[in-house]
Amino acid sequence: MDQPILAADPHAEIREEVAKLCARFPGEYWRNVDRERAYPTEFVQALTEAGYLGALIPEEYGGAGLPLSAAAAILEEIHRSGGNAGACHAQMYIMGTILKHGSPDQKKRYLPKIASGELRLQAFGVTEPTSGTDTTALRTVAKREGDRYIVNGQKIWTSRAEHSDLMLLLARTTPRSEVAKKTEGLSTFIVDMKAALGHGLTIRPIRTMMNHNTTEVFFDNMEVPAENLVGQEGRGFRYILDGMNAERLLISSESIGDAKWFIRKAVDYSKERVLFGRPIGQNQGVQFPIARAYAQMRAAEALLRQGLAKFETGQPCGEEANMSKMLAAEAAWAAGEACIQTHGGFGFAEEYDVERKYREARLYQVAPISTNLVLSYVGEHVLGMPRSY
Repeated sequence: MDQPILAADPHAEIREEVAKLCARFPGEYWRNVDRERAYPTEFVQALTEAGYLGALIPEEYGGAGLPLSAAAAILEEIHRSGGNAGACHAQMYIMGTILKHGSPDQKKRYLPKIASGELRLQAFGVTEPTSGTDTTALRTVAKREGDRYIVNGQKIWTSRAEHSDLMLLLARTTPRSEVAKKTEGLSTFIVDMKAALGHGLTIRPIRTMMNHNTTEVFFDNMEVPAENLVGQEGRGFRYILDGMNAERLLISSESIGDAKWFIRKAVDYSKERVLFGRPIGQNQGVQFPIARAYAQMRAAEALLRQGLAKFETGQPCGEEANMSKMLAAEAAWAAGEACIQTHGGFGFAEEYDVERKYREARLYQVAPISTNLVLSYVGEHVLGMPRSY
């Protein structure tokens, strides 16, 4: 199976160059990183030096000024090549909040350094142990005291916190009991994690089934300069929402890449593995699940491209963003199932990379939004059914 080439793909050259970069980091590299539960520093540095992590930053701040579809192509290619963009993808989808709502001073202060790699913006502090995806129920509080905010609370599943210089943090600045709508009274901050670490900020790693460098973070009277407030106080939930469609479209592209990797791996092995005098790919029991996964992937890919086109032209794209994320994650998992079944026992052997990718692909049916919440969104906002929660 060759990668489908769509007519007039504007990012074909980017895909080709990203594939060349990824070739420098083969399966052995990722197996070692996974085995050691390490951060892929060399890979992230290579992406940074090539300008890919600054793809969405405007040229005036040292970035490439590319559209979201280019970022999607970069992330898809990383996963299609057998890598994992989870170590650095947040820098792309967090970026929109600062680009759209950050002050001119914040943009001048941070964006050039993020584009050059001097600073990493990889941590996104939103989810909490008690509230999960009920973001408006978060308990982390930021209280204004003169020219600073004092932050107290806790976040969980804050990935890359140990490897990021900056965090985009969502905290409540007005008690929920004092606002007309529960979405009001939340504010967004840029946190200098290096300065805060040991001064009110504590980071604790969480070991998970995949190497995702995730953590829980604690805030104990952590100080954040008032100038690090993004936009207006109390409007942070809206700012975060602005980036969620971008996040889901980008995660969808990663799952599409995973599906393509699994399908290519399964097809190749099914033609090479001979049992009972014939390649196993000749058997419909092997062939059909792979073919079905391919069909699922192409359908999700088409919806993703619709969503990206709408996003880039300023049209509402919540339907496509949510559904493409769900369908792409399911397609990747179906492809992973077919791939591991095709390989039989070898699918569980570390050296084939299938089991690693299999673990990694499963995440995206849960994060950054679960399948059930996507279905709730479609039921309520697309089909007009009563709110289910």
